[in-house]
Amino acid sequence: MRARRGHQEPKSTWLGRLVRGRRPDRNPLRRGSDRLETVILGVLVATFLVGAPFVMRAVGNWTHAESVRQQQAESQAWRQVSATVLQAAPGASEYASAPGAAQEVNARWTAPDGQVVTGQIYVTGGIAAGKTVMVWVDRAGQLTGSPLDSSQIATRADLNETLAVAALAVALLVIGCLARWTLDRRRLAAWDADWLATGPRWSPRR
Repeated sequence: MRARRGHQEPKSTWLGRLVRGRRPDRNPLRRGSDRLETVILGVLVATFLVGAPFVMRAVGNWTHAESVRQQQAESQAWRQVSATVLQAAPGASEYASAPGAAQEVNARWTAPDGQVVTGQIYVTGGIAAGKTVMVWVDRAGQLTGSPLDSSQIATRADLNETLAVAALAVALLVIGCLARWTLDRRRLAAWDADWLATGPRWSPRR
């Protein structure tokens, strides 16, 4: 008959060790600094759980409001005008023939103040000279991008919300590491003091 295998204790995880080492109990070996570390850890976790939704909402609302103001300012300051292409797009190439590929050509357009401006714009391949395309320009006639749209505003808000929560987590983690470093120094100093008091009793006299 085969011998029964001995009972094996389940392996503990790092999270289990972390909780077991900091849970409140009446362990007489637990020092005041250990209990203080447990309190600090609990406060930091609670701060993150309570503060993360607040920070996310506040940053998201602020980003959305700022982006809307930027959208309104751009819509008022920028104008869409028609530009006349002065030269045909360059001949087809491996890159230029790709669907949606843009090529740079010379074009002329009239600024909102009436000044005629000549510059380079990006157009899709195959456009002939004399064709007109719509471009966005500022009051001086310089090329700009199009004003922010709703999807870009939403993307900005989502990105800043994620970054804000990550920044909060990093800040709390740094505070926790500094607190533990300070407590470790106190514990080491206490161990040194205890050893200076009890060490001579164990050491043989010469």
